[in-house]
Amino acid sequence: MEGNLSLNKAKKTCPECDSTNIVLNPDTGELTCKACGLVIEDNQIDFGQEWREFDYSQMSNSRRVGSPLTFTRHDMGASTKIGMSSDMYKLSASDRKHFYRIKKWQSRISTAIERNLKFALAELRRVSSFLNIPHMAEEEAARIYYMAAEKGLVRGRSMESVVAGALYAACRRHGAPRTLDEISQAFPLDKKEIGKTYRFICRQLTIRILPTSPNDYVYRFASELELTPKATSKSIEILDKAKEKEIVSGKGPMGIAAAALYVSALLSDERKTQREVADVAGVTEVTIRNRYKELLEKLDLEEDIKKIKEK
Repeated sequence: MEGNLSLNKAKKTCPECDSTNIVLNPDTGELTCKACGLVIEDNQIDFGQEWREFDYSQMSNSRRVGSPLTFTRHDMGASTKIGMSSDMYKLSASDRKHFYRIKKWQSRISTAIERNLKFALAELRRVSSFLNIPHMAEEEAARIYYMAAEKGLVRGRSMESVVAGALYAACRRHGAPRTLDEISQAFPLDKKEIGKTYRFICRQLTIRILPTSPNDYVYRFASELELTPKATSKSIEILDKAKEKEIVSGKGPMGIAAAALYVSALLSDERKTQREVADVAGVTEVTIRNRYKELLEKLDLEEDIKKIKEK
């Protein structure tokens, strides 16, 4: 199938009947025209791997390349490390001391930027695990911190605040936003300081961040509230209607998302209290109450809610 698709993209034609319906048989290596049966080539090269692997040990022994480069390591994951080996104990005492000295010097990092990256990226991995950040957002946050360190933006600021600002920006760019309150819980920092550093980094690195949408928060909040897929889908419909009637503009996305989930839970007979929804969304009950009233009034849902409450 893959060989057929790639050949069609290249517009390879049969020299006998000018047909483009050409297939590759991976077992025989023959390139055949399905229209007239002509064998066009019979010595195709298979660029796939020539080994099979059934467990982790076979995979690690067969592969001839290392792990991919990643910004989450200060050395991009490309450096090697002198490890411990049983053959080392066959050496003499003087040679063993020499081996340990080389190993110690290899672990030392020469430049200040590399030292900063080593500690900062270790902190980034810790917080990403704590907040359950997607891998792509974590990689993007590490890349932003790399650029900030190269431009000297870390100088004069705490390492934690720059890591927090980069992580906040990366989460928003990848549609997996975390609130400033959530990020401040993972750091010994105030959310105002994180927000200030975030705006400074975006301004200096010319990072364009689009405003967050309430839809970005719906699935995470619904999962924490243990709502069914039916209620979650209903909340998405409510938000789409709210966008059409311009109810969302100028409102906090978390408050709108929480109110939509509260309404959808009522309509789906999965009632949640305003306190439960407020605790999950990180907003006040007053905010949910106000947004709830706006949604009912402008989306004409008051009659539906009354019918459900009368049951």
